[in-house]
Amino acid sequence: MTIYVPADAAARALGSDEVAAAVAREAEARGISLRLVRNGTRGMIWLEPLVEIEPEGGIRTAFGPLTAADVPALFDAPESHPKALGRVEDMDWFKSQTRLTFARVGLIDPLDLDAYRAHGGLAGLATARAMEPAAVVQQVTDSGLRGRGGAGFPTGIKWNTVLKAQAAQKYIVCNADEGDSGTFADRMLMEGDPFCLIEGMAIAGHAVGADRGYVYIRSEYPDAIRIMRAAMDLARRAGILGPVFDMEVRVGAGAYVCGEETSLLNSLEGKRGVVRAKPPLPALEGLFGKPTVVNNVISLASVPVILAEGAAFYRDFGIGRSRGTMPLQLAGNIARPGLYECAFGLTLDRIVNEIGGGSATGRPVKAVQVGGPLGAYFPPALFDTPFGYEEFGAKDGLIGHAGIVVFDDSADMLGMARFAMEFCAVESCGKCTPCRIGATRGVETLDRIAAGDPAGLPLLTDLCETMRLGSLCALGGFTPYPVMSAVAHFPDEFVRSREAAE
Repeated sequence: MTIYVPADAAARALGSDEVAAAVAREAEARGISLRLVRNGTRGMIWLEPLVEIEPEGGIRTAFGPLTAADVPALFDAPESHPKALGRVEDMDWFKSQTRLTFARVGLIDPLDLDAYRAHGGLAGLATARAMEPAAVVQQVTDSGLRGRGGAGFPTGIKWNTVLKAQAAQKYIVCNADEGDSGTFADRMLMEGDPFCLIEGMAIAGHAVGADRGYVYIRSEYPDAIRIMRAAMDLARRAGILGPVFDMEVRVGAGAYVCGEETSLLNSLEGKRGVVRAKPPLPALEGLFGKPTVVNNVISLASVPVILAEGAAFYRDFGIGRSRGTMPLQLAGNIARPGLYECAFGLTLDRIVNEIGGGSATGRPVKAVQVGGPLGAYFPPALFDTPFGYEEFGAKDGLIGHAGIVVFDDSADMLGMARFAMEFCAVESCGKCTPCRIGATRGVETLDRIAAGDPAGLPLLTDLCETMRLGSLCALGGFTPYPVMSAVAHFPDEFVRSREAAE
């Protein structure tokens, strides 16, 4: 018998280590021989710790959310256990997904290379290494893959620029500095299927002629750092990494601005993490001044399936210019938080109310912030918006890294607008004036509005326009999105403050 107990950070935070220890104790006390596998999470965080039992030659069934006290009953009569869920694959929430990038996450031991191979791993790398580099780049281009880190820039164009750059040394840099509120896809992938990212980076190295890669992970992700390093050691021993392409983990201190590619490159070089002016593009003069591919975790982890199944297979999912699948991360005040991978195109209403189950409090949903702390707030009136880059852009929104944070009707939107400005003021690298000074003045102006100053609102609007047009990077340039969307969609809350003061 095999028992799977997730070791993902979210599951551990909810008690999976205690459950795993209880499983081991109970088996020993009963003299039962079993294989205890610490897998990743299946993404249904509201059911964690979610334990799965697989009898020898039998069907794998799930139980959750479990506590250590629930474990003895698993051994007594699992079929009648009050927390029995059946097969994960049969659950509506799970089976309605299109799992391409996260196909193995939660299914296997993340450090079991044989299991990775048995579930389709390394097929993409084998295909890529049998192709000319330009043909690999063409496959990625034809797939329609765009950067999943937030910018949405076509991955194939970026790779092609690095491929054509003339240099003796090129690099692949993975941006794993996941700092958006409500996002955890990068961490979940690295903790649950690290070989997938390694394979994606190795393919990228072959495609553009780079023999060295770096994964830049923020220090708040100790489990991901440990698992990625262990997986790289295993891959090196298996000959997957080596002279042709090798890689290592670098740990960042956790500054939000280091999610911006040029700040990240400065940090990797041992410098202060401040934004570089562009041009030159990192694709031409990136890490140590050499041509560099800088991609997000999910962008790189999406590449193996594209090479294994072909560009057309991947491109057939999605809508408009948003092709393939996207791991939606549902968080905040939501009944069913977790990671849900699906093709682009679902409406926000379906994501929030059908998949997420509405608010956790049971109160009406007031707003949803998509794209991290700098994403716009969408009210229910915009919930018919399909999930896609252009579709959200047409409504003055972003999809960013696909973090979706839900708020019920008790949320204070003026307070949330102030939080966005304060966040920018705290996290600004200080290089450009609109971001460094503008965010501080923005906090002050919102305080004036809250105190009832009628002159504050036009001043705030003008300030946001200056930040949007004048900031060097997205930190200052995108801060107006949450601020002005709160003003546009919830104007009464800004007016009410003035009337209360009067």
